[in-house]
Amino acid sequence: MELSVLDIKGQDTGKKVALAETVFGIEPNQHVVYLDVKQYLANQRQGTHKSKERAEVSYSTRKIKRQKGTGGARAGSIKSPLFVGGGRVFGPRPRDYSFKLNKKVKVLARKSVLSAKAKANGISIVEDFTFDGPKTKQYLSFLSAFSLTNKKTLLILPNHDDNVFLSGRNIPKVNITTADSVNTYDLINAEVLLISEAAVSKLENLLNK
Repeated sequence: MELSVLDIKGQDTGKKVALAETVFGIEPNQHVVYLDVKQYLANQRQGTHKSKERAEVSYSTRKIKRQKGTGGARAGSIKSPLFVGGGRVFGPRPRDYSFKLNKKVKVLARKSVLSAKAKANGISIVEDFTFDGPKTKQYLSFLSAFSLTNKKTLLILPNHDDNVFLSGRNIPKVNITTADSVNTYDLINAEVLLISEAAVSKLENLLNK
């Protein structure tokens, strides 16, 4: 597959980039995409949730009423989960939600999403660029030139560029990353992928190792 290279004004530069079929032309595997997204979201969880159980609630331990003759059920402690303010039964405890996923599965998931995006014409190749300084207005003009002002976009750069990152970080629906930091969740979450010309080969090299 070949795509035209566009400049930051959305104009065709006359150059073409051939996308590797091994990365952008495979049959997408939905299950590995699901697994990779599941792992990513699980890793974002802090797992610091905690509620007090019966042994941890700070109340008196005296028997609150006599055993027989009240017409009601037996009650031995105000800490019982049956009473308001009592301990919680099997409440959440701090835990680690992360789990292991093989590297080959993660690579296949990224290739699957990139192939699906390419098939749906959701990828644009942008000529390598930078800004003179961190200016949000410049990034908005860049999005406007591609008619992507109201769409979720992911810009993939070959290397970290402070001016570009800072220019786009406060804009809703905008995400910027580098070729070696791309993850399946960000890829699938974006409606349109904007890939820098130099980032294409770097992305292909990383995913074809």
